[in-house]
Amino acid sequence: MQWRVGWLALAWAGIVWGGPLDDFRAAARSKHGAAGERAADFLIGNMPDKDRTEVPAAFLSENLDLALQARAEFPWARSVPEEIFLNDVLPYAVFDEPRDPWRPEFYEKARALVKDARSASEAAQALNRQWFNLLKVHYNTGRKRPNQSHKESRELGKATCTGLSIILVEACRAVGIPARAVGTPMWANERGNHTWVEIWDGDWKFTGADEYDASGLNRGWFVGDAAQAKADVPRYSIFATSWKRDGTFFPMVWAKDSQAVAAVNVTSRYAKAAPNASAARAVSRLGVRLLASPGGSRMVSRWSAVDVAGRVLGESETKGDRADLNDLGRFELTPGAQGWLRFTAAGETREMAFGPIIPGDPLIEAVWTFLPVASTNVLALETWLRRPEAERPTNAPALRAALTKPEAERVLSVLAMDRIRQLAEERRSEWENGAITREGKTLRWLDRAFGEAPAGGHSLWISMHGGGSAPPEVNDQQWRNQLKLYSPDEGIYVAPRAPTDTWNLWHEGHIDPLFQRLIEDYVALRGVNPNRVYLMGYSAGGDGVWQLAPRMADRFAAAAMMAGHPNEASLLGLRNLPFALFMGGKDAAYNRNRIAAERTAELDRLEKADPGGYEHMSRIYEGLGHWMNRQDAEGVPWMAQHQRQPWPRRVIWQQDDIVHRRFYWLQVSLAAVLKDRALLQASVDDRTIRLTGDVPAGTRLRLSDALLDLDQPLKVEVNGREVFAGVVRRTADAIRESLRERADAPAAATAILQWDR
Repeated sequence: MQWRVGWLALAWAGIVWGGPLDDFRAAARSKHGAAGERAADFLIGNMPDKDRTEVPAAFLSENLDLALQARAEFPWARSVPEEIFLNDVLPYAVFDEPRDPWRPEFYEKARALVKDARSASEAAQALNRQWFNLLKVHYNTGRKRPNQSHKESRELGKATCTGLSIILVEACRAVGIPARAVGTPMWANERGNHTWVEIWDGDWKFTGADEYDASGLNRGWFVGDAAQAKADVPRYSIFATSWKRDGTFFPMVWAKDSQAVAAVNVTSRYAKAAPNASAARAVSRLGVRLLASPGGSRMVSRWSAVDVAGRVLGESETKGDRADLNDLGRFELTPGAQGWLRFTAAGETREMAFGPIIPGDPLIEAVWTFLPVASTNVLALETWLRRPEAERPTNAPALRAALTKPEAERVLSVLAMDRIRQLAEERRSEWENGAITREGKTLRWLDRAFGEAPAGGHSLWISMHGGGSAPPEVNDQQWRNQLKLYSPDEGIYVAPRAPTDTWNLWHEGHIDPLFQRLIEDYVALRGVNPNRVYLMGYSAGGDGVWQLAPRMADRFAAAAMMAGHPNEASLLGLRNLPFALFMGGKDAAYNRNRIAAERTAELDRLEKADPGGYEHMSRIYEGLGHWMNRQDAEGVPWMAQHQRQPWPRRVIWQQDDIVHRRFYWLQVSLAAVLKDRALLQASVDDRTIRLTGDVPAGTRLRLSDALLDLDQPLKVEVNGREVFAGVVRRTADAIRESLRERADAPAAATAILQWDR
């Protein structure tokens, strides 16, 4: 229903005006027709009594003219329903602040800031990001009063949340964005009150004034407090300002008995049901406050929480004395989390241990003068990373400095995050298109998600379809069917479409790099856990598992072959990859059933001869043919119980017809000439690494403390001959190189060892 307030209706309601208000109404109708008259009637009809005698007609006319001009100019304003435009764009005031004229200046300045915006939300974000710097007004409790006009706030350069909200509401209204102030007289936890802003873009969305968040609207430090609001307790309710008077009034803490400002109770938009006891115990919302000295002022600093494994759990910023005392930049952690807090201020980084933290809303108060200085090696690397990628010198001392084990853990975390960020940017286009193209071959895929992602990220299930030498439409049908075959309890189940329609769909040379890239994309763009990637396939897809699993064993947590033929593939590379095979007992085509039994026996022998290796399961279903009636689905939970071993102490690497240059912690140079089906075996025994078999020139060891203690000297023997003895240095360069080869943090080396022949 549109709000149409006519002259006679207002008169019947007892609202009568004359003089300047008559002039204003007449001017609005003359210049803008019926729309102008409705706007003038609405503005006058809901005007606070004091304004009727004190606000000049020229002020009102200018305000109305510019509001309608903005409505015509900006695309988001044209689509605003009239009742919202009248109530939340047209008004010249927010609270009971002095009626300083703001719209002409704000219109000119704000329109320049929103010229590239495509929506009201983008425009509001642009204003919140730049407007307060432009006006040189920020939070400070030294302001004169809460409800300052923009003019008063600019004269002081200071305002608190209410004054800042007035400024942002006015800036939004100046460019046709419906906006209103929102606040509570008191948080339900009795931590004080607060005021913020809502804008309308198809629905009401909120933001803190001068609290721009690059992640978008409907975010703010106060969300957790607002969730505890109570609609039936006015003291703990949340209200939004309104020009239209419906009997509800905004509870202004600076004028507790005033009914000058109308309001709408919007508590239901913010309040959440109180969590049950078990849910409350499941999360800790950590907040951190940094003091300059014991009992001193609050300090502004960037801070991060890093767990004992060197992984960054979250980052935020401590607030200075200009911020609300409860603005702590909280984020959620699992109760019991522990590690280090790192603070950076005035060009220096310091640290403190924390945890285990308790459930609820724990607060850690750190004192800068008590904190030890953080590693200079880590800080130097962070400085290097702040440069644009193309300008980072590859010979920087920060990359070559010898690192301690704790420093290497920190550097690995930082470089891994940077690499993931780069990939997320570089590959977003191919991700959105659902297609990866390399050397003329394109891999497309479909996926389904199952369950909630655990702390380390979702698992990834790559499931290859059958088909082969058939028309594309047949293989397309096999592809779409594959998406429905299996349903893990948790994870992202991916059905890729083979790039070709040849008989060897899944074991041509282009598949390996395409799968490597697919895994990286899911790690970078969907947060997949690299240690929980699984490979499976049916029929021709099973052929692919036989081939890909041994030669890409270092990428997977487990693999399962369904009704496939191995051709010439070797099993030796499966030493550290749990492997399952499923076959119908009557699936005699190409001797698949007989070969499956033979390969099962071979895996039995390998496992017996090499304790700790070649874990496997085998099911040959008697009486079933090529289609196993979904009984092979038992392989999914079997695989799910396994995680990848990125640093096994024994590795068996046999090259296939598709050659790989990196396998677990072994690597050979691109220039190395490899024998056909070259076999290299490697083991770690105490402090000695032994390599036997086909060890080409240029072989390198990718090392980590996850494999052996790099603080201690080690020896390397190649076919019984000692080729190295000494200590290997951990460096950021080794970590960086490893991550650029593969965005795989758990398998990234912290040291590289290569020796002379």
